[in-house]
Amino acid sequence: MEEKTLLNTKEVARLLDVNEKVVYSLVSEKGLPATKVTGKWLFPRHLVDRWIENNTLNYPKRREAAPLPEGLLVIIGSNDILLDRAVSMFNDTRAGQAAVFGNLGSMGGIRALRRGLSHIATSHLVQEDGEEYNFQYLQQELVQIPAVVNFCYREQGLLIGKGNPKGIRGIGDLKAKGIKVVNRPKGTGTRLLFDSKLAGAGINPKELNGYDRELSRHLDVGLEVFSGRADAAPGIRAVAQLLGLDFLPWRWERFDLLIPKERFFDKSVQLFLGLLHEEEFRSMAGDMEGYDLSHCGRVVYPKEAV
Repeated sequence: MEEKTLLNTKEVARLLDVNEKVVYSLVSEKGLPATKVTGKWLFPRHLVDRWIENNTLNYPKRREAAPLPEGLLVIIGSNDILLDRAVSMFNDTRAGQAAVFGNLGSMGGIRALRRGLSHIATSHLVQEDGEEYNFQYLQQELVQIPAVVNFCYREQGLLIGKGNPKGIRGIGDLKAKGIKVVNRPKGTGTRLLFDSKLAGAGINPKELNGYDRELSRHLDVGLEVFSGRADAAPGIRAVAQLLGLDFLPWRWERFDLLIPKERFFDKSVQLFLGLLHEEEFRSMAGDMEGYDLSHCGRVVYPKEAV
């Protein structure tokens, strides 16, 4: 029999072996995941299971991470132009080492960590408070929070054609007749930000021509705007600079490297982190617009030594 996706209060109380009144206290005081629909509390089963895991004090040690070939650094997650160049620099300057990147988006990177498929995940998922990044999603997906190292801050916004031929001044103009957009895939931080901007402007995504057309890289959506096949797309300022596009800024965001603690001191990981402090890398990044490296290479979590 297929397990229910949503549980009611009575079912959660039975699962936790507590009184129903205690369930309400756990929601308000302990962050038990819940949603209210038509006045009734409902509990997503997979989030309840993860909440139980995250609140378990004496859980068994994690199984050993799956072995990865010596000398191979595997990075999976969110796409970024500066990251692509850092990977290329790593391969050019680290003899006997090779780095590969899998472009699966921020959520894909976190889920790859859960499966032990990579040394590093890259992510820039803004949380509901609009200020912090990644931790809310890490808590939902993982039993233990990995080390978080900042890669950069970068500027997100709207890519539009050079000279702004369609007169797009803000996100509300995307509803205008004749405007075509192109999008990033679900699970990417840029898509999440775009959706939040649309919601804030009261725009139903179905109103946008091209919203469902998804391309996997920032450069790809930029090329659609550059070619005229799209009039606007969510993206980063670095793409606008590279392709000579106009850019309407939204916000600066934190783009992080997520590293399981059992892999943090792997030679390949340490060599990559070392690269972030070298003058050659900093000089390369300094030639690109829309990046701030003032916190690059700093440990965001944990604050103490890993």
